[in-house]
Amino acid sequence: MKKTIVPPIKTQGIKTKLVPWINQHVNFEGVDRYVEVFLGSGVVGFNTALENALFCDSNPHIINFYQGLKDKKFDAPFIKGFLIEEGEKLKQKGGDHYYEIRERFNDKNDPLDFLFLNRSCFNGMIRFNRKFKFNVPWGHKPERFAQAYITKIFNQIRKVEYLIHSNNWEFKCQDFQKTLAETTPQDFVYCDPPYIGRHVDYFDSWNEDDENALSKWAKDFKGKMMLSTWHSNAYRENLYIDTHWNNLHLVTREHFYHIGAKEKNRKPVIEALIANYKITSSKKIDQNLEEEKPEQLRLF
Repeated sequence: MKKTIVPPIKTQGIKTKLVPWINQHVNFEGVDRYVEVFLGSGVVGFNTALENALFCDSNPHIINFYQGLKDKKFDAPFIKGFLIEEGEKLKQKGGDHYYEIRERFNDKNDPLDFLFLNRSCFNGMIRFNRKFKFNVPWGHKPERFAQAYITKIFNQIRKVEYLIHSNNWEFKCQDFQKTLAETTPQDFVYCDPPYIGRHVDYFDSWNEDDENALSKWAKDFKGKMMLSTWHSNAYRENLYIDTHWNNLHLVTREHFYHIGAKEKNRKPVIEALIANYKITSSKKIDQNLEEEKPEQLRLF
């Protein structure tokens, strides 16, 4: 099985372990371009996209980071040097330096400061307040940027950097409806919006009006589209599947989200893939997917 490329940016609900399953059900027949409406970490797109691709997100800091790599404003060796320097300061000053970087980022919006915060904040979260200021507290790990960890991030950046420079990939910061308006019948469109009915604020909000707009577009779209969402957990079901997506094809799979260091925080959820073309579950392939392990599902 092809090894999944892990991106340097981490987000809540990152789908690293779900990439092989998602790719089972992608259908590029008659498709000229891959379009991702909600880029997030980029893990699905970077492992799935065609040579021609459009990656969009409403979070400017994610787009600015990957656009900076594309424009060669910085590269993997430069970022490595940055993390070594700032990591040493974090080791010496702890939380004082973290909050100094957070304040600097909220003032200047530097993409490398964003990466530093993303990899040293609490639980690797991305969260902004109503004024769009990054407000996640420090992760209380002064030696976070040890040599091995920086090398890991360096390798992640180098792989993504290679893909960006080897393909015709475009990055845009824009509202999802503007992205949908730019799609054509020759596109394969993958949508991974914030999960309605669950925690949705990683940069801006997602509500019923947004879900309505997305489902209405999907019903009229003449190309191929796929949606990731949640189906159910031990306590409740996603009612929007029946009210908004019941005319499309669906497959499901159990997945564990592990936030924090304690095993009791493992939260199983049934993930759903919904598409406007026929998709079928393959038990034989699903059984061969790499077994999920709690420690590999942390967000940091």
